[in-house]
Amino acid sequence: MSVAVGFVPTDEGRIALQSAIDEAALRGTNLRILGPAQAENTPAAQAELAVALKRAADLGVQAAVRDMEGDDDPGDLIVDVSFEDDVDLVVIGVRRRSRVGKLILGSTAQRVILEAGCPVHAVKPPVGPRG
Repeated sequence: MSVAVGFVPTDEGRIALQSAIDEAALRGTNLRILGPAQAENTPAAQAELAVALKRAADLGVQAAVRDMEGDDDPGDLIVDVSFEDDVDLVVIGVRRRSRVGKLILGSTAQRVILEAGCPVHAVKPPVGPRG
């Protein structure tokens, strides 16, 4: 069994990755990370991923990274992975939205939640101070 997460170097991607590491540690399972697509695979993103992999190892979680294909939709890739036999949870990050936008998830998140072959845990970054 394993936990799967798609990582992109955004606030919601970071919180999803950290949450997936925590879930994998809690469940005593492996972690499967769908890494940044070619366009987003910057040195900074690689460094963030290295720090996350070290944190996972420190918690006793075996993590494997698979690059997301540049031409494919990340949502489709995450849904496809959710149907693989050893995946029992998918973690995704969602953006915080305005009051109106809170009624509708982003199309990628909504598609993953509705179409995934296993449970999906959606997390969002914490709320900042209001000004």
